[in-house]
Amino acid sequence: MNTEQSKIFTPFTLKNRTLKNRLGVAPMTRMSSVKDSIPRQDVLDFLVRRARNDAAIVYTEAIVTDYESAQGYPGQARLVTQRQIDGWRPVVQAIEQAGALAIMQMFHCGRMSWNEVNPAGRVIAPSAVAPKQNNTLTGAPYPAPDEMSAFDIAHVIKGFAETARGAVAAGFKAIEIHGAHGYLINQFLSSYSNKRSDSFGGSMANRFRFARQVIAAVKKEVPDDIILAFRISNWGIADMEVSLFASAEEWQEMISLIAAEPIDVISVSTYDFRDKAFGTTKNMAQLTREVTDLPIMICGKIHDQDSAEEALLHADIALSGKSTLLNPEWLEDVRAGKSMPPYTSDQANIAYTTEPLP
Repeated sequence: MNTEQSKIFTPFTLKNRTLKNRLGVAPMTRMSSVKDSIPRQDVLDFLVRRARNDAAIVYTEAIVTDYESAQGYPGQARLVTQRQIDGWRPVVQAIEQAGALAIMQMFHCGRMSWNEVNPAGRVIAPSAVAPKQNNTLTGAPYPAPDEMSAFDIAHVIKGFAETARGAVAAGFKAIEIHGAHGYLINQFLSSYSNKRSDSFGGSMANRFRFARQVIAAVKKEVPDDIILAFRISNWGIADMEVSLFASAEEWQEMISLIAAEPIDVISVSTYDFRDKAFGTTKNMAQLTREVTDLPIMICGKIHDQDSAEEALLHADIALSGKSTLLNPEWLEDVRAGKSMPPYTSDQANIAYTTEPLP
């Protein structure tokens, strides 16, 4: 494909920011924090290098939102103390100086956790329902979580707001609320994990109530020029075979609810962006585009020029995880049209070791 005719390397305006191309480094949780909930320096340097190598967007790894029940994995990062803010500030500055947009992604793991990994020694979720599969890190069943009380809900929302405040202090110009992959917000959105009978469960509008309150709390803490993204998926890290939404119509109803909030871009996470969804002839980006004019980011097996171009037929920005993780020259190779097969999950597991990546 002639890159002069390609959409990939055309600018795109996201709210108040013109991106230099349509490719970004997807958020990846690398569990590298060994002290103070700050990632190792080589992990931070990796993000800066990807910005200098022409990525238009560089995500942080997912940052947990409190020191109590948000953590789901060892070595996760936070952004609520001055030391953490000071640790991220030069990284954000370097990414921005390279001409890329730094996006802080934040989440609460909810039931995707276990007692021993959380400072509070407690797992919470919308309902007292554990994932069916065993925890891949412990080899043991996930514990049944505590069903969140009204106090728990308000307390967790405060954690999202405080983390957003930390992101602004660190210089981030964009923040993403992680509502995908079976983590806490996604647990509220999906009837698979949300069995509540109060105002946070049942109807789609009720199941969206927690996400709406998170968005509202975050919006109050950030300047108007901050880009606010929301990530969503139909699959979870656990019980991956389960469709978290019942139908294309339910998915589109949820997208419409998200789009009605003060959100600037929707990030749709898929395992493979090409997959036809909910028994239709359309993929997730197509179904999403039918009900919103908001910019759409897409990820899932985007590994070369052809897959990026195809992904951008129905989305505005393509994010790559494994390819940007393992190939520091990926943007250049895409531009050159180099043949690049997708990396495997086993190859990407190096991300969870202490070996620095190029």
